[in-house]
Amino acid sequence: MRYGVAAVAAILMATACSTGAAVQRAEPTVAPRAGFPVSVTNCGRTLTFDAPPAKVVTGYQPALETLLALGLGDHVAGRTNFAESAFLPGQREPYDTIPEISDSIMLPQKEVMLAQSADFVLDNTMNSFDAGGGHASVEELDAAGTPVYIMGGWCTPEETLTFTIEDTFTDLRNLGAIFGVPDRAGKLIDDLREQLADVRERVRDEPAVKVLATDGGKGPVNAYGGAGLTNQMITLAGGVNVLADVRADYTEVSAEKIAAARPDALLVSEYAELQGEKLPGAPAKAADIFAIAKDSPAAGKKRFLAVPAAAQHPGYRNILAITDIARFLHPGAFAR
Repeated sequence: MRYGVAAVAAILMATACSTGAAVQRAEPTVAPRAGFPVSVTNCGRTLTFDAPPAKVVTGYQPALETLLALGLGDHVAGRTNFAESAFLPGQREPYDTIPEISDSIMLPQKEVMLAQSADFVLDNTMNSFDAGGGHASVEELDAAGTPVYIMGGWCTPEETLTFTIEDTFTDLRNLGAIFGVPDRAGKLIDDLREQLADVRERVRDEPAVKVLATDGGKGPVNAYGGAGLTNQMITLAGGVNVLADVRADYTEVSAEKIAAARPDALLVSEYAELQGEKLPGAPAKAADIFAIAKDSPAAGKKRFLAVPAAAQHPGYRNILAITDIARFLHPGAFAR
């Protein structure tokens, strides 16, 4: 085959020489799409797009549900598996129609990921880009024409501590620009800001409720400290984090400290399934904490709220979760 191509090339060259200079054909020009190119900054990198991504891969749940909230489900060509999770209204059906490329919440291994030939990847963590774990790195994907965007700026462990709710709005604004739907993103941001303002007004004069946010454990306890997303959700919902003095987002805390905190209420992370492993549900995890903090008001009233773990990662759901938490902490404020 190689020799055949060479022979054809020689014939064409001879023909061109015998008839004079070959005619130069002008390449067709493509008019740039209105609003493009656009550039956004993420994880210290500048991502530039000449057109909206058309073959997107999403990682953990908040990435997909944020795109669905923006009406961009038809751009998603592949997703990870979180079938056992709690879905937002109307989002299970589109989830079921999108091809699954990983049987866990993590992006697939390097070869499978690169084979997707995606033109954009949206995720909530750098864990899915760990070359040491067999994943395609951000650099490898970028070289393959697949730019990566990490939601909430959760690019390093340190940056999870400095996250603010404003970062969620920044993500929505950036995604609106990347996909050429800035007006749609602006409307969603306005709606969410209005919802957040309503919560703030309702809980403004309510006494703060002492809250322990936990992922369970019998000692040490997995819990959320005074930095990061979950801590902010507690504060915005009219609570006060009993572990506010712990400079951490997700960490281990001694049973003695939990008992001494005497929370009024618990927020308990719930994953129906994680990496294919069945985990204890929120009621079981709450029972373990009540046993540790047996003298607390929370234990006396068995007062806890199951919070989907997806809500504790950057995404559209954050503001919805703040409203749910506020209703749980201050039901009277939402009865009027």
